[in-house]
Parts: sequence; C-alpha cells; structure tokens
Amino acid sequence: MSILVNKNTKVIVQGITGRSGRFHTEQCVDYGTQIVAGAVPGRGGTDVNGIPVFDTVAQGIAETGADTSLIFVPARFNAADSIMEAADAGVELIVCISEHIPILDMVKAKAFLNGKQTRLIGPNCPGIITPGECKIGVMPAFAYSPGNVGIVSRSGTLTYEAAYQLKQLGIGQSTCVGIGGDPVIGTSFVDVLKLFEEDDGTHAVVLIGEIGGTAEETAAQFVQEHMTKPVVGFVAGQTAPPGKRMGHAGAIISGGKGTAADKIESLKNAGIAVADDLTTIGETVAKVLG
Repeated sequence: MSILVNKNTKVIVQGITGRSGRFHTEQCVDYGTQIVAGAVPGRGGTDVNGIPVFDTVAQGIAETGADTSLIFVPARFNAADSIMEAADAGVELIVCISEHIPILDMVKAKAFLNGKQTRLIGPNCPGIITPGECKIGVMPAFAYSPGNVGIVSRSGTLTYEAAYQLKQLGIGQSTCVGIGGDPVIGTSFVDVLKLFEEDDGTHAVVLIGEIGGTAEETAAQFVQEHMTKPVVGFVAGQTAPPGKRMGHAGAIISGGKGTAADKIESLKNAGIAVADDLTTIGETVAKVLG
C-alpha cells in the first residue's frame, strides 16, 4: 500500500522542455513512472524522447488521461499560473518543484484551489515517491526501498538522508512526501499524517521539521490526538540564530517563536520519539519498531 501515487499514476510534466524538466523527466521514466505527456505553451506537436508535448494541460489530459501534474516551470515564467492551470484542468495531484515563487503569487494560487478536487504538494519541494512504483520529483532513486515506513518532511535533502539510513538498516518506505519549505504550501504535515494513519501499508512515520512557523507544533497535536501509529521526529536548525533565514524561505525564527527547542519539546510532549541528531534518525526508527 501507499499514499497519493503508485504504479498506475499518469503524469503530465509542465515545463518538460526546460533543462531541469527534461533531465528529471528522464529520471522519473527510468524509475518506471508513467510520464504520459508534457505541457509547454507554443511547443504543442513536439515531443521529448517520445513523450508528446501539448500547448495546454487540458489538451494533454484529454489525449492521454493524465491525472497528476509535475511542475518545473520557473518562478519567473509564472509557475503559480501553472499550478492554477493544472487545477483548472482537473488533475487530482499537482507536484510543484519550482523554487522562489513570490508569496503573494502562492496566496492567489492556493485560494484558487479552494473547492477544487486537487491536492498540491509544494512548491519548493523534492516531490513524492512510492519506492518501487512511482517517483514524481527530483529525489535520488538509490536512497529508497519499498517497505512500511512513511516519511513526511519540509526538507528535501533530509528526506533522502532519512530514507537512505532506513534502507541501510533494511527498513523500507511506503511513501515519502516532501511538502516543501516555503511559507505558503499546498499540503501540510497534518494532511500527510492523516493519509499515513489511514494507510494499512504504513506501520510507522518519520516527520522531519525545521525551524520557523508552527507546522511542527500543529503536527504534534494531531499525532497526540489522532495517530495510533508510532511517529519518529527530527527538527533541523537547532543551532540557527534568531532572525536569520536558514535555507528555506519558511525557515526563520521570528518574534521568539519557531525555534528548534520549542518544536522538539512539542514533539516529545506528544509522545513522539525525537532523534537526537541527523545521523540517528534510522536508529531511532529501528528502536521504535522493535
């Protein structure tokens, strides 16, 4: 079992003809993902390694039956508009890799999604992978293996690290979701935790947070009140100075809130086993699983 994506997922790539779009599309196809179409205005009628390209997402869906969009459109070329185009075309899942989308643009895009049957993951995220079945994003495939531990993370790199540690210990993953590190994102920790709780194929969850905002505290409360499966946590940025952004746009401590210490305390109070440092995430999961 898995959440959100599997071997039957059909993907259309927005921005497939760009350097990043082309490269990562090839990587996803090599993994076994069904990339059935691309969408780039003005490029309709062409193809990328045999994958047909359409002028619009709607045209691509009509011709190929795609149900998921993978977005590599750069922020300067209106990546937020690409999100809204995909949602308007009726895709079930949008995975937006694009970085540096202005906050106001994302506020508009997120508002546009209200009432639509479309889930957005990202932006500024590594994507989502169900190991052995479907990779939609930029994550290195070698780090993952099929299994029963779900991962949800604000950090792309730490997602790979956690998955690889688990793999080295013989512990596979059900699905791994990078929700993104921007202040305005489509899918939250709680959204993913709900899906993992309902998934029979997920027996435990790793939650990787970072400084800034209150997403981890909200997730901790959800875990305490609703999760029956064990959760292991880790919070990056424990040595970050207040007022300085660390990596992601959302990773900034301000007003005395959003510190790693506060988040770790919330996780522990919720009964979550928190890894002492980055290198012990896998070991902590192994101990929890017994």
